[in-house]
Parts: sequence; C-alpha cells; structure tokens
Amino acid sequence: MAATNNDFSTHVATVNGSGSQTANTTLIRAILQMGVPVSGKNLFPSNIAGLPTWFTIRVSERGYVARKRRNDVLVAMNPETSVEDISAMGPGSILILNEGVPTPRIPEDRTVYKIPFNKLVEPIVPDAKLRKLVINLVYVGVAAHVLGVDLEEVDRSLSAQLGRKPKALDMNRAAVKAGAEYAAQHLQPAPFRVERRGKTSGKILIEGNQAAALGAMFGGVTFLSWYPITPSSSLAESLQAYLERYRRDPKTGEATFAVIQAEDEIAAIGMVLGASWTGARAMTTTSGPGLSLMTEFTGFAYYAEVPAVIWDIQRVGPSTGLPTRTSQADILSAAFLSHGDTKHILLLPATVEDCYAFGMKAFDLAERFQTPIFVLSDLDIGMNVWMSEPFHYPEKPWDRGKVLAAEDLAKVATFERYRDKDGDGIPYRTLPGTDHPLAGYFTRGSGHDEKAAYTESAETYARVMDRLAKKYETARSFVPPPVVDRVPGAEVGILGFGSSHWAIVEARDLLTVEGLKTSYLLLKAVPFTNDVRSFIEACDRVYVVEQNRDAQMASLLTMEYPDLATKLRPVLHYDGLPIDAESVVERIKERERVEVLTR
Repeated sequence: MAATNNDFSTHVATVNGSGSQTANTTLIRAILQMGVPVSGKNLFPSNIAGLPTWFTIRVSERGYVARKRRNDVLVAMNPETSVEDISAMGPGSILILNEGVPTPRIPEDRTVYKIPFNKLVEPIVPDAKLRKLVINLVYVGVAAHVLGVDLEEVDRSLSAQLGRKPKALDMNRAAVKAGAEYAAQHLQPAPFRVERRGKTSGKILIEGNQAAALGAMFGGVTFLSWYPITPSSSLAESLQAYLERYRRDPKTGEATFAVIQAEDEIAAIGMVLGASWTGARAMTTTSGPGLSLMTEFTGFAYYAEVPAVIWDIQRVGPSTGLPTRTSQADILSAAFLSHGDTKHILLLPATVEDCYAFGMKAFDLAERFQTPIFVLSDLDIGMNVWMSEPFHYPEKPWDRGKVLAAEDLAKVATFERYRDKDGDGIPYRTLPGTDHPLAGYFTRGSGHDEKAAYTESAETYARVMDRLAKKYETARSFVPPPVVDRVPGAEVGILGFGSSHWAIVEARDLLTVEGLKTSYLLLKAVPFTNDVRSFIEACDRVYVVEQNRDAQMASLLTMEYPDLATKLRPVLHYDGLPIDAESVVERIKERERVEVLTR
C-alpha cells in the first residue's frame, strides 16, 4: 500500500485518569514541531476517573482541523471498549492494540500491531499504581515509530511538559524509548506517515478557554466570580492562574484582582453585577444549566443597565444533558435571557484567536452599552487543542463608555442617570465615590424614569424600553462584523458561526470539487450587521449550519429578516460530537437534490 503522508486521523482509546493527556499532548506537539498542521479533540466522560476516554489527532497537509468522521489509525489501550473501537475502524486502517485486549473478528484488510505494553513498562516503573500513568507513553514511542514522528521532536515535546519534574521526565522518556525500540524491532512502518514540512513555524497550540482567559486578563478584568461547571471551569481556573502570576503589585506582592468561587451561579452573577456597578471590569463563566440560574439577575442588569461579561461554554442539554459533549443550543436562551422583553448582545467566537480577542472586546462592549454581554463559545472550542498564530499584544486603550468624572459633572447643570442625550440609546453613568454632588443616583430594577426615580407610569415604562431597544440598534455598528467570502457566480450561500466554521471550510472545498460553488458568511455577533442582510439577499438560498436540534440561529435570522425567511435552509448537527465536514456536505447535497426536484 502506498504511503499517505500528512493526511490521516489517529484515534487513541484509554481510561480517564490514566495520564493519557500527557501522552497525547506529547504526540500532537511533536507533529506540530515537525511543521505539519495538526489538531486534537478530546472525548471524555463526565466522571472523574475510570470511564473510557478518547483522543483524536488529525494530521492534515491542507490545514483542516475539524473532526474527521473516519479514523485511520487506532491505539486501543482500554479493554472495556476495544471491541467497539476496533469494529468502528474501516478498510485499510492500522490497529495498534494492547496485547490481551478483547477483539472482534478483524477483517484481513486491516493491519494489526499487537504490543505487550504492560510487559514493556514493568521494568521501567516498579510501582504498579504509577505504572498505570506511564504506560501510555509507551504507545507514544510505538506510534512515533510506525507513523514517522521524529523521536527528537517527541523528546522536545515531553521536556516542555515535564522539564520541571526531572524524575517524571526520565521515567516517561524511558517509556517512550521502550515503545520506539520495540516497534523498530518488530513492526513495519504504517502506510500513514508524518513527513516534515515548514507550515507551522511560529504557531502555538492552545485551548479556547485558555485563550479566553488571556484575553480577559488583557481586557482589564479585576473581578471574577464563578461556580464550577463543565466545560467552563478551565476558563476560570486558567484566568485565576494568569492573574496570580501577572496581576500583583510589584512592590507589595498584593493581588490587584479578586476571584471568588461562589456557592452557585445565582451568587456568581450577583457578585459580578455588584463589582461592575462599582467600576470593576467583572465577569463570570458558566454553561447551560448555570445560565438558566442567572436569568433574574440578567434581567436586572439589562433593565438597570449594569455592565457584565458572561462566558457561556455551551454543552449538550437540556437539564444535565451530556456534560462533556459540545453544542450550540444556548443561542435563543442567551439572546433573550430574562422574563419580559430583553435583547442581549452575543459574541460568537469561531477560533481561539476570537476567544482571545473577544475576551477583551466583551468588556468594552459591556461598558459602552452598560449591559450584559454573552460570549457563546462551546466545549469543542473551549476544551480542545487548536493550532494558532501567536496572539498580538493589545494596542488600543479600553473603552470605558460614557462615564462622567467629577470634572465632567462640574460642566453640567443636571445629571439624569437614564437620560439619552446623544440619540444612541446610551445614557451617561457615574461610579461610586465620584466627588461631586450630582454624581449620586439610585439603581433600581423596578419601574424608573430618566432620573432613576421610581414610577409605574405606563408611558414612561414604554419610553424606557424603547430607548433600550435603540441601544441594541446602536450596537450593530460596534459588534465584530461577519467575515464574508463571496464567490462570483455562486447561487448558494453558507452561514455559520462558532466551532462549525472549521467543518464548513473543509466542506466548501469538497462541494467545489463536486461542482457546487458556495459563498460563505462567518457570523461573529448578534445583533446582525447590514452585511448579513446583504449576503442573504445576494444568494438564492442560504444553508445555516448549526449544532442544535431546533435551528436556533435560523430562527433568529427569520425573526430579524422575515422577508428573507424563505431563503434560509437549516443544516443541523446535534449528537454532541464536533461537527464534521462530511456531515455538512451530505446534508447540503441532500437539500440541493430536493431543490432540483421542486423547481
């Protein structure tokens, strides 16, 4: 069989809590260091340890990073899932099996390598408990040999992770060496190979939640309150670690930030609003169930006009759902969160670069519009490893919005907290402690007029609500615009957002090969800008790709553009696995066949 260079997917099946993260990270970093585009996706259980976990490493010469439906190489270390894992592999695949794991009948068109992993690790690690954490590095050595991964790059990668733990580093190095030597003596190279390139120079590997935490730190966050919930916890944990390192007074060592793990999500958002009201840049992190608990406080923030940043790392629901599976099903919840009439600003990161940029942008928007800002990431972006260019150090100053200092108040005769003086729907505000007699006002979530005075006047209530709607309209000019790729002669458009972007990029190439040209709009925010209407108008039909059952983004678009609703065609994916290009292609082709038949 001819070798397939730099275009295959490796699926590693292990046990949660067995140290497989170190092994998988070592392998993926080594491939990146060889100059080959690579991505990694972790499929893990919702318990702490003991259940099956899988990690997929995709190597792609063309830089595709979406999940690939077919896996070409399997490393089967878990006896509980080995039969199912092996059965899922197709013709021509490579099976690297831990000797002794149960196997089904394996067709002759699969290549099988049976490795005595347990025997290989025994002389390296005498302690049986510790052995369970090191055995996975043996498969790194085996995989590196059969797949052509440079062992020097493997060692560099391992050293980057364990360099501060010399004993652990030596032990894991020995495990890698044992695997590589065994493979060199007993195994033929696989037909899937990593061949050195120069396509990843300067690139980094980072998770979306880590990128978001960096962005929030550079965005000036000084207060974080959160309650642990998968898959958002690593964002809060990463942010706290960054703040501990970089946000301490250089003279005294005292923290210039506050991080509080609240008793629940209700308390978390309440603390954010209190901190923000005093002038702090404050945020919380959560997922769907936590978002539900924040409903009442979110309505208060919208109506009383208190800034807040809420990162929602979406997962499968409803209820507890599938806590460790990805989704895009919180769109409508976040867009209208609260009782009564609300319209919230949403940011929709599609890349780790977006997570970093929106980590800063969210605070500017929250303070500019004096309102909650929701950043809707998802588990796929947040907790998986992505390749990226290094992030740029911010150059623009923060936008604190319409804040009146004492010297500003000295120039005016009156200050009315909720008066729109500029026609953009946004009033001016002051911060507690401003030394001027006009600075004080009462913040209330009940009926109020422009002076912040209590009222139950029907006319006043409608006037205030209309102003809040105007503020939302003004936001169209401030939110990140979509990225539009118009293809001359293309009748079909694709509209996507979030982590679906990467499957769409690959799907468009596949559709082009099959003769279907498509234009593409990558949505970055709600409310929609004029570019969205223009894009839909220019297409005969637009496929809206989203990872939920009920076509939530298509529903928002229909509400916004009822006159264009007949052009929208939902393409839905909601099994909890990251969306893949093949699924997008199949669903669009199926709908296109229907279009032809009904013309």
